[in-house]
Amino acid sequence: MLGLGMQEILVIALIILLLFGGKKIPELMKGLGKGVKSFKDGMNEVTDLKEEKKEETRDE
Repeated sequence: MLGLGMQEILVIALIILLLFGGKKIPELMKGLGKGVKSFKDGMNEVTDLKEEKKEETRDE
């Protein structure tokens, strides 16, 4: 996981908790989740377009 050990992850989590507070973290995670979902949807769309182009090329 990017060369991060458990201690580093805990320190990062503690810093995030101190910076944003406990009430903001669920909002941040929700936004992060939406961003990841949007990214995956975009990647799937690109993959679908590539497959369509391959099929069109085979048909010609």
